[in-house]
Amino acid sequence: MRHALALFIGFAALIAGSVVADDDPIAAYKWEARPVIIFADSEKDPRFQRQVANLSSRSDDMTERDVVILMDTDPSAGSALRQMFRPRDFQIILIGKDGEIKLRRPHPITAEDLNRQIDRMPMRRREMNGGQS
Repeated sequence: MRHALALFIGFAALIAGSVVADDDPIAAYKWEARPVIIFADSEKDPRFQRQVANLSSRSDDMTERDVVILMDTDPSAGSALRQMFRPRDFQIILIGKDGEIKLRRPHPITAEDLNRQIDRMPMRRREMNGGQS
């Protein structure tokens, strides 16, 4: 998985078989983080670049919402993420802390739209009210 990266805003780690299970590449994040997966056929895709720049510009918001950004720009590698979600071309997917898909779009979205989507989730509402995550 040469191009699949997990970005904890401000900290990057290469995703490898030893970090995530091949059969469930998001299992390690369940109940801990909200993975946002950005797929593209190339890291040169302008939609991919726009999406990454947009989310990176709001890194404090992403951190506050426990967002982990996973990127995969190498369809030929056949990563576990691609096998699980079967994206075509560009795609962004938001996974809730419960491990369920909460948003799936074939075009970039703004950080503000992502924040609104997350803030509507019951678990996030509890977090904002001081409850457990």
